[in-house]
Amino acid sequence: MSTTKRIQKIQARLRRKKIDAILISQPHNRRYLSGYTATDHDIGESSGSLLIPARKTPLLLTDFRFQIQAERETKEMKVLLYPKGLQALLKELLPDLGISSLAFESHYTLHNVAEKLQTMCNKFSISLHPTHGIVEKMRTIKNKKEIEKIRRSVLLNEQVFQTVYKTIFPGQTEIDIALALESTMRRRGAEAPSFESIVATGERSALPHAVPGPIKIEKHKPLMIDMGLILDGYCSDMTRTLTLGKASKKYLEIHRLVRKAQLAGIQKIRGGVTAAAVDKAARRVISDAGYGKFFGHALGHGVGLAVHEEPRLSSRNRKQLKAGMIVTVEPGIYLPGWGGIRLENMVVVREDGCEILNKDTTWLDI
Repeated sequence: MSTTKRIQKIQARLRRKKIDAILISQPHNRRYLSGYTATDHDIGESSGSLLIPARKTPLLLTDFRFQIQAERETKEMKVLLYPKGLQALLKELLPDLGISSLAFESHYTLHNVAEKLQTMCNKFSISLHPTHGIVEKMRTIKNKKEIEKIRRSVLLNEQVFQTVYKTIFPGQTEIDIALALESTMRRRGAEAPSFESIVATGERSALPHAVPGPIKIEKHKPLMIDMGLILDGYCSDMTRTLTLGKASKKYLEIHRLVRKAQLAGIQKIRGGVTAAAVDKAARRVISDAGYGKFFGHALGHGVGLAVHEEPRLSSRNRKQLKAGMIVTVEPGIYLPGWGGIRLENMVVVREDGCEILNKDTTWLDI
């Protein structure tokens, strides 16, 4: 689906809801609808917003720093600068466009910004409508071009892993490996890591989101590597857990159990099945083996322009999966005082099953 068609879907929704325009500030949503690739440093420092009227040409509102980039990347919308800030420009634009009702992304807009927006709208008798997840819902279903971009991102991520994996040796630190992963990503053409790489060894691998530290890698202990990158805007996410030297009997037991749970989840995935049912299929394997309390996070999550997006493969998500969704399947067992093992692949939901995007099998089938 082109950005033009995506905009048209948003405009059609606005007309059905009898809302004159919507202000889009979430950066991934902004890119999805416009093709504008500038990023935000944080939620308080925006590189622009989209103003999409229900019946008129959409506008990209930004400042001087991004003018050239915005005009190059957005051919089907007008770019306007706000030298005095977004609020000052909106005070001029909304009355001129005849906007009497305005929607905004309540889940992303800072409270003080929303208050200022409300004050401005009150001044011009404009009704303000908080919305949540309108664009995110569209983003959950990937078209062929998006799937191909994610496939390439996954492939490059695997190539980076294999390059660094071959260089790992006892005595290296977690930080050494994390830096090697992220520098290799950039040298191979990635825009950036899709999240800060997780490298955790020994007991620290029981921390699902461990931050790499100056801890030395030792033989025979779990080494968890969770990594991802951004390529052409789209993310990848993969976890491999391994051990240097001969694996212990306990390691093999836990690793094989996690792999069995992953396969059970993957085999359950297809269009029409609930996310909760997929989570349950994998979780049952671990629970039946007596390790249920050591698997405390959801089975997986959607991946696209953001590395964490809908749908969530969670016991609390009763919504059905649909063809074109892309999710991770990443069960884990985390034993305090010993370590943890997590295995993660990405799959595309199909009507009759799923397609596994990962080709790397390092330490999967042992």
